[in-house]
Amino acid sequence: MTEKLHLAPHDDFPEDLDKVEDQDLQVLDSQVQRQLDYEIVAEGEPNPETEFRHYELDEEFDVRDKR
Repeated sequence: MTEKLHLAPHDDFPEDLDKVEDQDLQVLDSQVQRQLDYEIVAEGEPNPETEFRHYELDEEFDVRDKR
C-alpha cells in the first residue's frame, strides 16, 4: 500500500475490494476520505471518481460488517 495521504482520481484503485486485506482497506478509505474532503474545500464539489470510490468502499465495509 502507498504512503500517500490522499488518493487522487487518477491514482490506481483496486478493481476488486473483496481481495484487499482489512487493514489496507481502512488505509484506502482514509486516503479517499481525505481526497474527498480536499476536493470539496478546494474545488467546491467532489470529483465523480472520488465519489464513486467512496461509495464502493462504504459498500465493501457494509458487506464485511455483515459477515
